[in-house]
Amino acid sequence: MSDVVLYEVSERIATITLNRPAARNALSSEVLRLLPQRMREADASDDVDVVILTGADPAFCAGLDLKELGSTGGNLGATGADGRPNRDGVRGPFPAMTKPVIGAVNGVAITGGFELALNCDFLVASEFAKFGDTHARVGVMPGWGLTVLLPQAIGVRRAREMSFTGNFMLAAEALQFGLVNHVVAHIDLLPFARQLARDIIGNEQPGVRQIRATYGEITGDVPGWQIEATNASRWQREIFNTEHVEARRIAIQQRGRQQ
Repeated sequence: MSDVVLYEVSERIATITLNRPAARNALSSEVLRLLPQRMREADASDDVDVVILTGADPAFCAGLDLKELGSTGGNLGATGADGRPNRDGVRGPFPAMTKPVIGAVNGVAITGGFELALNCDFLVASEFAKFGDTHARVGVMPGWGLTVLLPQAIGVRRAREMSFTGNFMLAAEALQFGLVNHVVAHIDLLPFARQLARDIIGNEQPGVRQIRATYGEITGDVPGWQIEATNASRWQREIFNTEHVEARRIAIQQRGRQQ
């Protein structure tokens, strides 16, 4: 069994950990195959009420694995960047979830990794967290709802700045602008997230899940998601080129380190 996506349950909390630390938990084809499986497992388990998604230090998720993207592009097909729903027939990186998902962002969350974070119900960030939409740097389109979810979180003007520049937002800014709910010391990140999960577990779970579903119905912008999907599909069909990604990969990584 591969260990690139870890799964552990205790106290009715499922902790799912992206576990490619040497690659900053970049999204390979294997990760993209296993993550939805772990999410479905947690959502179906009678022993789980809340899910925490995090990454193995030092990163939350650096987005698509640029080595794979620049060679075969095989990891692009499961990201929604081809305009198609995921394997469960829904938009976004997760299967249709009924249970709350807390994102515990321990480091950089970039591009597809940023979209993973945005699709969580809410976020807790380490002091070391950084967020960046670098789709334009890489030459791919968002497909997991970033153009819908990011403006909802921080406002459309700040969202546009992040997407157009590719510049990073640090943890303190993310708290100020409402992207994350809390920023805590790095060592306290998972304990803090687990305490929030226990607060949720202390409530009536059918009620929690119905309220969560209602939030989804009210805030879900179906036309916006469809527009993003249509544009992503056209971009991949007409413009995307793996050679361009590979040619820019080192420059992209160097610029990210400088920020």
